[in-house]
Amino acid sequence: MSTEQDGAGAPAASPQDLIPFRTAVRAWFAISWQTFGGPAGQIAVMQRTLVDEKRWIGQGRFLHALNYCMLLPGPEAQQLAVYTGWLLNGWRGGLVAGSLFVLPGMLALLLLSAVYVAFGDTTVVAGLFAGLAPAVLAIVVQAVLRVGRRALTSPALVVLAVAAFVALTLFAVPFPLVVLGAGVAGWFVHRFAPSWIATPTARIQDGGPAPLIPDDSLHAERPSGRRALRVLLLGLLAWSLPVAAVALLTGVDSVFTQQGLFFSGSALVTFGGAYAVLAYVAQQAVQTYAWVTPGEMTRGLALAETTPGPLIMVVQFVAFLGAYRNPGDLDPWAAALLGALLTTWVTFVPSFLFIFLGAPYVERLRGNRTLSAALAAITAAVVGVIANLALYFTTHTLFADSTTWTAGPLSLDVPDLTTLEPVALGIAVLAAFLLFVVRWSVLRTLGVCAVLGLALGLAGLV
Repeated sequence: MSTEQDGAGAPAASPQDLIPFRTAVRAWFAISWQTFGGPAGQIAVMQRTLVDEKRWIGQGRFLHALNYCMLLPGPEAQQLAVYTGWLLNGWRGGLVAGSLFVLPGMLALLLLSAVYVAFGDTTVVAGLFAGLAPAVLAIVVQAVLRVGRRALTSPALVVLAVAAFVALTLFAVPFPLVVLGAGVAGWFVHRFAPSWIATPTARIQDGGPAPLIPDDSLHAERPSGRRALRVLLLGLLAWSLPVAAVALLTGVDSVFTQQGLFFSGSALVTFGGAYAVLAYVAQQAVQTYAWVTPGEMTRGLALAETTPGPLIMVVQFVAFLGAYRNPGDLDPWAAALLGALLTTWVTFVPSFLFIFLGAPYVERLRGNRTLSAALAAITAAVVGVIANLALYFTTHTLFADSTTWTAGPLSLDVPDLTTLEPVALGIAVLAAFLLFVVRWSVLRTLGVCAVLGLALGLAGLV
């Protein structure tokens, strides 16, 4: 079978390579610089490149891989890159695809984080963030509506979404418990009232010309306990050794150990995309560890929105600032770099582990309706989680001050209405208009709001 594409007719360098490895690397490098616009845009880029243009993989097989990635915690678009890279070029294909998917965004956000730390108080930078932060509110609201339309397909799922919102907003229930509770509820409801959470089998139809590589020729490995154990051990070692090293060298109470352990845990509960886990990250990073302020959490999200790669990369900004302010015996800049790189490592390494470990079992997982019901319940709860994030950002972006109202087990962060920021409100309304009425892209909307904020900053209005 010939896999000649883009002028690359040389034989593959490995029996696992269905596409010449150098050709695949060039393709993934090109894809990595186009991954703006969140997971939907990132998946669309891979769809256009791999399925429509290069025809390396069929539409049905591509969606089959996506279905599996949607079952997992973590950035599904990056996991899809790992999975399709593995299908085409085996282990090294998955490693290269997943790494390149993250690399441009990581480098860009490192640079932006350094600029923020060095020049965050200047008029230019302050003006840019004054425009970006309110725009994020409209983007998060858009995410609530998009996920809600897809996820809330029955009254039971609506109830789960509302329950998740109330649990987080009024009772401060930890995010992992919300995710776990939703999954258990989905399993329970499906067992005793399966019609309440419908899990129809997706009808996947191929379109366009046949792929160059037939589905049954794609890379595969026979599942076995021995293979699974080997992958699990290697993955856990790669994941944990850097955290163990910083704990040994800097102490178990250092900011690096705290960040390594915390972001390792958050990587395991990132169901439903970055927006879902950001409420949990914001709560812990601001209130528990004091790595960033509420306003800086919003600014970090704005920066992550403007860079390629998964949105969860915002945790790198959080770690950069937290380590810079708590460097221990290190130079603050060296500490910031170490914290950012360690956090990026523990956030994305699990995605490789999940894909390499679970890929041989994809067919079994895909046909499991109970698992699908649990996933549907978790996705419904994610709507409530993102709504909680929208409320959090609204309170700390549109208002200069807030107070905590408590009554028994209830607790709510209430904004001081007299401290409303008119400029921030106006920019948030403009961003909503551009997104919902004019239907501009996220990146274009952020660009306009950033320029507006800069102009207002130079005019002395922010």
